Amino acid sequence: MTQATAPSTLEFTVSRRPDVLPDAEREAILANPGFGKKFTDHMILATWTPGEGWHDGKVTAYGPISLDPSAAVLHYAQEIFEGMKAYRHADGSIWTFRPEANAARFARSARRLALPELPEADFLASLTALVEVDQAWVPSGEAGEASLYLRPFMFASEAFLGVRPAAQVTYCVIASPAGAYFSGGVKPVSIWLSTDYTRAAPGGTGAAKCGGNYAASLAAQVEASAHGCDQVAFLDAVEHRWVEELGGMNLYFVRRDGSIVTPELTGTILEGVTRASILELAKDLGHSVQERRISIEEWREGVASGDITEVFACGTAAVVTPVGRLAWEGGELSVNGGETGSTTLAIRQALLDLQYGRAEDTRGWLTRLV
Repeated sequence: MTQATAPSTLEFTVSRRPDVLPDAEREAILANPGFGKKFTDHMILATWTPGEGWHDGKVTAYGPISLDPSAAVLHYAQEIFEGMKAYRHADGSIWTFRPEANAARFARSARRLALPELPEADFLASLTALVEVDQAWVPSGEAGEASLYLRPFMFASEAFLGVRPAAQVTYCVIASPAGAYFSGGVKPVSIWLSTDYTRAAPGGTGAAKCGGNYAASLAAQVEASAHGCDQVAFLDAVEHRWVEELGGMNLYFVRRDGSIVTPELTGTILEGVTRASILELAKDLGHSVQERRISIEEWREGVASGDITEVFACGTAAVVTPVGRLAWEGGELSVNGGETGSTTLAIRQALLDLQYGRAEDTRGWLTRLV
């Protein structure tokens, strides 16, 4: 199942905290973890400087990070991150899904934000080191869709107010147990079409996974909430016509003939790992797949004519999310009667079965951590 990679050159020393959370308290959290609210006992830290490269890797107690008020990240947002999960399989082993793809995207994001690249081997070693120490925090695979969410991130920690790439950078990995995104079963979401805001422009940072992109989406998300919607969809920044993505998820359109269309990567859309995986799994299920531009007119007219039968979004946290309604200033439409479609459910199940070890991993997408 696992793919071979070069050995890590960054050593991660382990300093276990003596005051780990008692078993009973941890189990109570795992029984109802929510998302991103509780964190494991430890975290990963490492430092980069021009003279030494990456060094001082360690597993240490989870807790506050000390930053100088002039730390570059606080002023110029030189920061990137990743999101992935660790899954406990039926035999107790713990795996993660396509971490090499996350490592590659992390490197691409680093280049765009003028941050040092972390080698793939060191990225993977950091995940293994943290999960090995905090493996008790990985929920049982029997607990529905529960998992351990992993958040690697990197930021400019140099104390300096000049506008240039930082000469000191901190790498960190934290972990948070996560329950099923849909606690009461899969439910279609409502989407607000933003016409006042754009997520990213050509030449910008849209293809990088950096905090600034998400900060820029929050005003539109507030607007969506004010209109009774769960998420916001963005159009391109040039023509304000082409569908791009949601605030944190990629979009797919299922057509009457069974084909599936997703907006093509144009440099303004984040290249999601889940997105790429679904394109492959959809083919396994007999669907033809297209990556091309899709206009908001095609979305509206396709639903009205019945040519578009289902719409869904995907991301690490929510896996696959059905879209039941699209609303905009002066109108709205219902997709598939506001119900979850069979194609959406089949793709979602295929992905989960693979991640939790219930289906054969023929592509070598799973990497064992413990």
